[in-house]
Amino acid sequence: MVFCIRNMKRLTNTICSLQLGGFWEMKKWLFMIVLLLIVAGCSKDKEEQVDAEEPIITDGKSEENSPDEEVVLPYAAPFSGERSEEEFTNRPVLVTVNNHPKARPQSGLASADIVYEMVAEGNITRLLALYQSELPSQIGPVRSARDYFVNIAKGLDAFYVAHGYSPDAKLMLRNGEVDHINGMQYDGSLFIRSNDRVAPHNSYITGEHVLEGMEKEGARTTIEKVPSLDFYSSAKDVPLSDLASIIEVRYGSSEDFHHMYSYDTLTQQYSRTSGGTITLDNESQEEISLANVLFLEVVHQTIDKAGRQQLDLSSGGKGYLFQAGVMKEIEWQQVNGVLVPMENGQPAKLVPGKSWVHLVKTNPGLDQMVTFTP
Repeated sequence: MVFCIRNMKRLTNTICSLQLGGFWEMKKWLFMIVLLLIVAGCSKDKEEQVDAEEPIITDGKSEENSPDEEVVLPYAAPFSGERSEEEFTNRPVLVTVNNHPKARPQSGLASADIVYEMVAEGNITRLLALYQSELPSQIGPVRSARDYFVNIAKGLDAFYVAHGYSPDAKLMLRNGEVDHINGMQYDGSLFIRSNDRVAPHNSYITGEHVLEGMEKEGARTTIEKVPSLDFYSSAKDVPLSDLASIIEVRYGSSEDFHHMYSYDTLTQQYSRTSGGTITLDNESQEEISLANVLFLEVVHQTIDKAGRQQLDLSSGGKGYLFQAGVMKEIEWQQVNGVLVPMENGQPAKLVPGKSWVHLVKTNPGLDQMVTFTP
């Protein structure tokens, strides 16, 4: 507007000058030219003012209204699929954890990337807790090794921790099948007995002592073998299938080994109970929270009067995969020593988070041992 007023003054002065000079004809043309210049200048001022008030448009979207993009962290944990800003370089550690009712609640289970549960003798199960993304302050009670526990540790390229061993497992450990420490050699030093429980349900090891044991044994501490596991971005990506909000599995007739999983639609996680008691971590009092629950059907054979078992971990078989509140029928294979869930010939995708893997007998089989309801 200031520009327009100034131009009007200039126009008046120009006209007056022309009148004094007597150039009447020229005055008409000059008047028209100056008028056009004034109109053009005012229009330009208005356009510049409008442009200055409009938001900047980028790729068809206003920067003022564009939502923040989700940041994908660069590194994924190899056994849980959870992402981090830092690379996961630690060698996995596999610990035999006592699952006798007198050993519950156990310590360190909430930190395990994967927990494998299988029969040790009869229908009494033991747990193999796999730690790679984090190592808890306390783990246990630690219990004795079996030959198939050693085979699982070997396939995972894990540093193996146990307290005691079966005859076959003892031979494998002495032959150096895996890097390991055992409470039979380190009882009272690396392995500490608690005062609130009785043997054999009271042997514990700290995360610091695990690392100290690796150093004593001259074991490698960094991961070299990455498993053939695949993961969704989140539970939202899981396709619809048979609904399964409650899952139950029974090892024999004892209620102590009757486990139940319940799906929470808000957290998209499964909680767990054993014998009607919530499974939690004794150190943190944190309930176990799982993204995936798997059941793999494995051939078992009883090999002695104590009820010890021999498991076929190489032939593969049928399985169930529960995630995001649904059930899938899958198969499993041993891939480079690791038990891998398979779907249509490819590794079945898991939801990022913790997993619990049950090995169940082919007799009575999945259909009899595992039930679920929508």
